[in-house]
Amino acid sequence: MSPKRIGFLVYPGMQALDLAGPMDAFAAAVMECGGGRNERCYETVTIGLDAKIVAAESGLLVRPQYTLRTAPRLDTLVIPGGAGMRNPSMGTNVAAWIGSRAHKLRRIAAVCTGVYGLAPTGLLDGRRVTTHWQYARDLARQFPALKVDSNPLFVKDGAFYTSAGITAGIDLSLALIEEDFGPSVALSVARELVVYLKRPGGQAQFSEPLQFQTQSADRIADIASWIVANLQKDLSVEKLSARARLCPRQFTRRFKHAFGTTPAAFIESARIDEARHRLAGYHSSVERVAASVGFRSDDVFRRTFERRLGITPSAYRTRFGAQASTQT
Repeated sequence: MSPKRIGFLVYPGMQALDLAGPMDAFAAAVMECGGGRNERCYETVTIGLDAKIVAAESGLLVRPQYTLRTAPRLDTLVIPGGAGMRNPSMGTNVAAWIGSRAHKLRRIAAVCTGVYGLAPTGLLDGRRVTTHWQYARDLARQFPALKVDSNPLFVKDGAFYTSAGITAGIDLSLALIEEDFGPSVALSVARELVVYLKRPGGQAQFSEPLQFQTQSADRIADIASWIVANLQKDLSVEKLSARARLCPRQFTRRFKHAFGTTPAAFIESARIDEARHRLAGYHSSVERVAASVGFRSDDVFRRTFERRLGITPSAYRTRFGAQASTQT
């Protein structure tokens, strides 16, 4: 079996883990060939913009094995993310090279903001993509032809793969390994790296709490702050509009204009965000957390939590709770 060659683009200002995580995942993939002999599934190579040593954002130094001009034939190209790739001039140069090589590649994968180097090629136009939740809105603004979804850990659309930030590059790599060599090989890699083979949930479970527009000084902004501080109370539109001294229709219209969402959606997000923090504590049960943030039914809370974050409250507590943290 000839190993599949995976090329990793390296450049100044890249995110080191976007490179090292996927490289280690591919390097750990082996197939048993009988007689106690294993063969590597992949050959990993690094490709620099030129031959100079590259400094990652963290200061890690990488000497590329090849340059854009000398790069060998590849099965798959992986583009790590990083501040450097968000520089428009670098993204344009990388995109020109990718465009000239794309027809010779079986697939192209972008980790995190590596998508900024792939998007200018036009190859992603009309396709569903993801990136780190923090940059999803900017990506959609710069490249409106892309269908940006900020929640998945990774997305496949045709021969193109995009992933969320940093460790999600490992999730994507495991998926590619499974696609090539089956779940047994992918599982062995996951075990070696001590990671999930298929991590449940999406990016929302890792992102910061809802950030609303506190710069607005009118009554609607005051109501939003009051909502967050009083999640366990009756937050019906009728009650909130009376507090804002507006009729329900006016209140709903002005709230949506200020925050880009309905009062109901805002309240649900605020309650789920607060529930996340309370679930990470030691003592409160799921039922008590649900009641403390204003859910009148445990079942409604569980279904809403899973719909929002792609993971159950109990599974979230197991992964992120304080007790879990002390055991890792």
